[in-house]
Amino acid sequence: MYAIIETGGKQYRVSEGDTLYIEKLPAQPDETVEIDRVLALVDGDSVKIGSPLVDGARVVLKVVRHGRGKKIIVFKYKAKKNYRRKQGHRQAFTQVTVEKIEA
Repeated sequence: MYAIIETGGKQYRVSEGDTLYIEKLPAQPDETVEIDRVLALVDGDSVKIGSPLVDGARVVLKVVRHGRGKKIIVFKYKAKKNYRRKQGHRQAFTQVTVEKIEA
């Protein structure tokens, strides 16, 4: 059984027991978070596709930890004009584990 959920403006395919990194959530480690934005639910041959969401479906996630990703460099320049700007960025994330998918 798996579900397609939306959180943080992105879509993820999740099954029970999966660990994934999503956009930062306002929850403490070891708390549970319920995601009710379930776009599709597949259980064997049974497929439920929402329009846009599946009614009554939710996914329970357990927050493992918060962190920040690898640093990326944002470098802007214009050729021959002596214009250069260098900036770093580290995106915040939340690591979660899928505990339960409820239909």
